[in-house]
Amino acid sequence: MGHDHHHTPLTRREFLTKTSLGLGAVSLASLLNPTSLFASGNSLLNSPHFVPKAKRIIYLYMAGAPSQLDLFDYKPLLIKMNGQDLPSSVLGDRITGTAASQNSLPLVGTRYNFKQHNNSGMWMSDLMPHLSKITDELCKVQSMHTESVQHEPAQMFTNTGSELPGRPSFGSWISYGLGSDNENLPAFIVLKTEGLEGGFSGLFSSAFLPAEHQGVRFRGGKDPVLYLTNPPGVTEQARREQLDYLQKMQSGAHEFWDDPSIKAKMAQYEMAFRMQTSVPEVVNTEGEPDYIYKEYGPDSKKPGTFASNCLLARRLAERGVKFIQVYHGGWDHHNNLPKQITKRAKETDQASAALIMDLKQRGLLEDTLVIWGGEFGRTSFSEGQLTADNFGRDHHPDAYTMLLAGAGVKKGLTYGKTDDFGYHVTENPVHVHDLNATLLHLMGLDHERLNYKYQGRRFRLTDVHGSLVKGILS
Repeated sequence: MGHDHHHTPLTRREFLTKTSLGLGAVSLASLLNPTSLFASGNSLLNSPHFVPKAKRIIYLYMAGAPSQLDLFDYKPLLIKMNGQDLPSSVLGDRITGTAASQNSLPLVGTRYNFKQHNNSGMWMSDLMPHLSKITDELCKVQSMHTESVQHEPAQMFTNTGSELPGRPSFGSWISYGLGSDNENLPAFIVLKTEGLEGGFSGLFSSAFLPAEHQGVRFRGGKDPVLYLTNPPGVTEQARREQLDYLQKMQSGAHEFWDDPSIKAKMAQYEMAFRMQTSVPEVVNTEGEPDYIYKEYGPDSKKPGTFASNCLLARRLAERGVKFIQVYHGGWDHHNNLPKQITKRAKETDQASAALIMDLKQRGLLEDTLVIWGGEFGRTSFSEGQLTADNFGRDHHPDAYTMLLAGAGVKKGLTYGKTDDFGYHVTENPVHVHDLNATLLHLMGLDHERLNYKYQGRRFRLTDVHGSLVKGILS
């Protein structure tokens, strides 16, 4: 007997997606990640490739590039040779326009005292008194290097693996690869210090990944997420009825078109509805005890400050948010560095240390990875005129420092070295692609397997590069 039904051929991917690899795979997915079945993308299962050391990342991003030579990388030779020209043999070929235009490149030693701290003997500047107390919890990578010598491309590179816009951000890859542990909050949340530049929207874009993996910006103040609150006259019940009706319409459209983006869009609508309840609860820190505010510092009670964002980051981590990025700008010190870096350090030091120790005392640091750093470092010579009490430092991508703490990294370790001028890496170089590959590894993701096919090519965070930095893994 013939059949009048029209059968649309299925590709192998469509067949596997529709069948979800059978009931066994569905059961496995729900055990590994209860919310994974609601996520979409090229992956069949949003779950780790192997057992992870970390369940979440808090990335404290210092936009503008802090001076490693005044904070972390102690160079007594610079103090001794202060005012003398940087030897041409050290300068090398890659220099900025500023350096090329100066008649001389006077070396500038730090004006701050450095000491070795705790059992680790880690060198830290007195600009960071609180982080200095917890060096035995830190892994200091002094041998970072990157590609671009300009801020926006370098920040884009750190966050997306490409200097050019249009690639998914780190947090979006984490969301895509692992899904969410909390159906009422996004997997990727962005916090920024109000009033300071740094953290433009391209740095937390999902680009060509499905839109639900976009970083969601939480702002300080009464309405932390734009357009989340119902308009005047629209009740919660009316909104629910609207979504239910829209769900019926979209279900019919999906049945007809078989377009996964339709389900993704509905998932975003439903997430926004649930966030109307979950977001006010998580951002309301009034129930925190007084000692917590004291630990994070006086600014922790002021929404939109770095300190309050660090406290909020801990609350989000407690609720299962996978990737929390905290941007703090204002580190671009081409001049007047002594005054400006003192201000930035004071804004960030106490809260950074408090966040790490707060996570530890709650048992969260053992499966949370905290990262502290910027897009590149600063030069060992002064930009512009060097005086007894003032100087600046230019951009320097060839050697800088980042801090890590928590899940899967060695404690109290200083990894890598730079030369006596802090200009070149001399031991254990770590490229940005290497660091990102290692961070993904700690989250249970193989950076070569975590990819997404777009326009005929498989893209990944580390492009075609990246090696694990095994020396920092615990």
